[in-house]
Amino acid sequence: MQWVIGFGGALLVAGAAYYKQSLSFSGMLAAIAMGTIYFGAGNAFWFGILLLFFISSSLLSKLHHENKAELEAAYDKTGRRDAGQVFANGGLGMVLVLLNAIYPLELWGYLFIGVMATVTSDTWATEIGTLAKKPPRSVLTGRLLSPGTSGGVSLPGTLAAAAGGALIGLASWLLRAASGMPEHSVLLLTLAGLAGGLVGAFADSVLGATVQRMNRCTVCGREVEASRHCGQPTVYARGWRWMNNDAVNAASSILGGFAALLIGGL
Repeated sequence: MQWVIGFGGALLVAGAAYYKQSLSFSGMLAAIAMGTIYFGAGNAFWFGILLLFFISSSLLSKLHHENKAELEAAYDKTGRRDAGQVFANGGLGMVLVLLNAIYPLELWGYLFIGVMATVTSDTWATEIGTLAKKPPRSVLTGRLLSPGTSGGVSLPGTLAAAAGGALIGLASWLLRAASGMPEHSVLLLTLAGLAGGLVGAFADSVLGATVQRMNRCTVCGREVEASRHCGQPTVYARGWRWMNNDAVNAASSILGGFAALLIGGL
């Protein structure tokens, strides 16, 4: 019955997101599969955190969307998530859900909080940061960058990342209580989410500034993540060729997970 409920809930949410064009068709199928596993192999704690990330990120992606169109053209992935992006954001969490179902340990929960705090913080930072009036600065050198450049950070984006991570931590306390799981300090869990989110988000920026694959537009000469820009295919510019945006998300999520685990003291 738990798996049926999970499938029904995932189908409802993913179907609505597809209708609202927050997900592509492949993204919808991936979200249905992922949501079913999160609830079927886990409980409201795991599924609720996934839902909080997805809904909050989808809503923020629509915030002043008309002002983001030019910036999104430079990104490898846009506001409409495909299966690859869905699994890059929630795949590690799904693995942790399954590990906890097979061999329950508290450390899986803290790793999960950090992983989901990372993807939430990174998404919130990107969506809010692109609306900032002042241009971002390089996370490595501090020099001014063009809006949307990988490796750029801003004060609004950083504050958004902190808020997103803390929200995941606070929500985890509420959802653990609702699921009948062992109690933990609300402060500890909030700090775990905050630390995981900030570490993961800044790791994402550092990777973006150093090893993420970047391409160059053959028309305007701009360095972008996307494989096409200005209506033409882009060419390789720098970084590790295999380190695309999804790989960066996965690597930074792992670091964010361990940051939350350290706060948990496990």
